[in-house]
Amino acid sequence: MIMKEQKWYAKPNLVIEPLYDRWYAWSHLISPATAAMNIKERHLKIMSSYIQSPKIHEAAVRNPKLLGGPFMDFKSERVEDIKNLKEKTVEKQSKNLLLADAIKELDDLLKKEGKGYSLESLYVKVPDILKGFVELVYDLNDNPSFRFFEPLLYQSEFYNKASQSIALWITNNDDRPFCLSTPRLDEPHVLHISIPFDHVGIDMLGQMKRKGGSKEELAKILNISSKDRELFDSFFTKKPLPKYEKYQGPNVRMRYFGHACILVETRDVSILVDPLINYYGYQSSIDHFSDIDLPDVIDYVLITHNHQDHILFETLLPLRHKIKNIIVPRTTTGSLQDPNLKLVFEKTGFKNVIEIDDMECVVIENCSITGIPFTGEHCDLNIQSKACYHVDVSGFKFFFAADSRILERKVYEHVYKMLGDVDVIFLGMECDGAPLTWLYGPLLTEELARDKDQSRRLAGSNFERGIHLVDIFNPKEVYVYAMGQEPWLEFISTIKYTDESNPIIQSNRLIEECKKRGIISERLYGEKEILYDINLQPVV
Repeated sequence: MIMKEQKWYAKPNLVIEPLYDRWYAWSHLISPATAAMNIKERHLKIMSSYIQSPKIHEAAVRNPKLLGGPFMDFKSERVEDIKNLKEKTVEKQSKNLLLADAIKELDDLLKKEGKGYSLESLYVKVPDILKGFVELVYDLNDNPSFRFFEPLLYQSEFYNKASQSIALWITNNDDRPFCLSTPRLDEPHVLHISIPFDHVGIDMLGQMKRKGGSKEELAKILNISSKDRELFDSFFTKKPLPKYEKYQGPNVRMRYFGHACILVETRDVSILVDPLINYYGYQSSIDHFSDIDLPDVIDYVLITHNHQDHILFETLLPLRHKIKNIIVPRTTTGSLQDPNLKLVFEKTGFKNVIEIDDMECVVIENCSITGIPFTGEHCDLNIQSKACYHVDVSGFKFFFAADSRILERKVYEHVYKMLGDVDVIFLGMECDGAPLTWLYGPLLTEELARDKDQSRRLAGSNFERGIHLVDIFNPKEVYVYAMGQEPWLEFISTIKYTDESNPIIQSNRLIEECKKRGIISERLYGEKEILYDINLQPVV
């Protein structure tokens, strides 16, 4: 008689960390062109700097003023490990390093020879490895540039799935190095598995948190070696997680999961905005929802924009098996700074990826999702892959403004003419923001003057900008979110506020003004749940 293996469950504090060449994987490491530039201009430069002066890095990560800087969070004795990682990167990424060089060469060519005359004669001068992947263009003011045929790049040698992997480990706190400056080296408690992000084993692993399954079958699919089995087995337990009770009430339920992550749920539909969730079941001083508070089926995931605190593969990949549809802002620019998000998600294994444009609407039963213009927060770069969302659920209207800076209020006055009042506004007010080079620096082909860099920031709305939405849309409730305050955000955002911090002062002003007007308002932190009845009032 064959004994059936008992069900095993992934432990609630198991981290499934996506990596690219051992660096924390974010969307710019998926698209081939942005990956090439980040490898050359971020990863290799930080590794070279650490190898040359490890003590400087060791001191810098202890300085609160340098949080989020290009400093590795390793003791100086890890120099040999970083040397090995750098050598492997140069060898594995030889083609992409040539691609990065070719992008700079093409950019230099256009600056030198694109003088308003026909660009046709320059095609023969395009670097050989870029030929067939780019189109040369002018804007209406004779400024030369180029655009990628991005789908072709994904089919080329430059899309390096072999660099993708996951790391499994157990966490008991929020302490992690800043994700853009510190790679993950070999550690006794961490299991590295070399599989691409579209691998079925990631879906099985995600399912085992709730449904359970076979360790043996999963180990075989993930090709776990015998020497790693003891560590692999330690990630599982026979104890199931509490079962999720599907919401069956008559109301619209809103749950705040931290940062910009909101779950809107009725008995018929579930919509999850900008999933960034503290999965992990360790004790925390802050009450928060986790993955056990998510439905078994997520009908729609909405992505507002292409920043690492709004597209988090560490959250999204383990959820992939339960996501029916994912909505992303449309972009077809082909520009280096604006990779196509539909391609990013499809290449990482997501199905039913829907692009949405400004004022375009997705209609489902008793619900509509409309893309709204998103202005600012992208350092004045021509980036189209950003959208706010208007979500109408059974007549109750949410406006997820994300980090939009409301640069021109008349944009939203025009929107109001089409959509009318809303019931609840969610607005990000991290209004200082990092300078352009903090995130987009690796994509620049020449140095940007410091004063220009400091003036072009990744900044959301301050009071003067944010109050425009309140004036225009007449909300009953206004919530400030996406502030990066939760402790599990620190390794992504490096934000630490005090009462004197400008974003706190500005958001306090907005909240106070809303309350003066009789509008319910607060700055969200940790978790929040509200039920709204059919009369459009909160259920007490």
